[in-house]
Amino acid sequence: MRMQNVRFGLIGFGAWGNCHAGAIDKTQGVELVAIAARSEETCAKAREAYPDAEVVSDYRELIARDDVDVVDVVLPSHLHHQVGSEALKGGKHLLMEKPMGLTIEECDDLIRLAKENGCLIAIGHELRLSSLWGKMKEMIDGDFVGEPQYLLIELFRNPYRQGAGGWRYDINKVGNWILEEPIHFFDFARWYLQGKGDPVSVFATANSRQPDHPELQDNFSSMVQFSSGAYAVVSQTLAAFEHHLTVKVCGTKGSLWGGWSGALDRTEHPSFFLKASDGESVSEIPITKITGELFELEDQIAMVAKSVREGLSPVVSAEDGRWSTAMCLAAQKSVETGRRVEMSEIF
Repeated sequence: MRMQNVRFGLIGFGAWGNCHAGAIDKTQGVELVAIAARSEETCAKAREAYPDAEVVSDYRELIARDDVDVVDVVLPSHLHHQVGSEALKGGKHLLMEKPMGLTIEECDDLIRLAKENGCLIAIGHELRLSSLWGKMKEMIDGDFVGEPQYLLIELFRNPYRQGAGGWRYDINKVGNWILEEPIHFFDFARWYLQGKGDPVSVFATANSRQPDHPELQDNFSSMVQFSSGAYAVVSQTLAAFEHHLTVKVCGTKGSLWGGWSGALDRTEHPSFFLKASDGESVSEIPITKITGELFELEDQIAMVAKSVREGLSPVVSAEDGRWSTAMCLAAQKSVETGRRVEMSEIF
């Protein structure tokens, strides 16, 4: 596909949707041609911020436009399948915020529609584009740690934002809280251990600070077993402060320790580091490009545009999105049943 600019239509203009709009607007070779927002107040904000974009209140009008190549969906999770399927039926490429769907059936349906309509699906696991986390992946793939055996991904943070109308605290709209943020870390685990076998089982536990809302899990921990014998620990607390993400990898030859910290997850001024050991000495690995989800979001928009323009597979494919959703569903089933859940029970 050859074109001067890849033209984006954005559906959703909440806090994170606004960040998407900014990233699209900043990206060379990309044009924000239309925005769909639900309320008149949000539409007015979108028109003021992006006067060159057509702003509509009905997302179907955006999908029907001939000048939209990619539909970027940044909506509450329960709307992902509905809106994404209509975009694909309309022949639009799709950038879908995670989770891809709330069920495997929703994920499979989007994959089917993309194939039928010759469309690309990219899933919003933007952290894969991080200079920090990407360097760790490069070193794992380069055999620095040898055969990976142990992976820890741990997040210590403040509570979730409510979302427009409080949707993030409505379990019927979010699906479950594992699908909200730990889904990124399940994707990390599979990405880092790629080539070392697929995830085969998940055991998880969680609890809530609110006795009347046990489904809103403030503390969550899980263990993912891979067919290679490696395992990953994915853990998160929302009962803390600021935003601190730690990733550690240990293998048969060496180990890596990366960290990212900010006052908020969307800070423009984070601190971060990567340390490596070959078993005898420890060194600091320089990370020269600033990292954080705001910066990776811009890289993600550029990546999607390149994929569309050149017919390439996106960094995070629909199949990747299906896997990360499945791992979260397995974890939630484990929390509910108190037992290890085989991935074969989910697929």
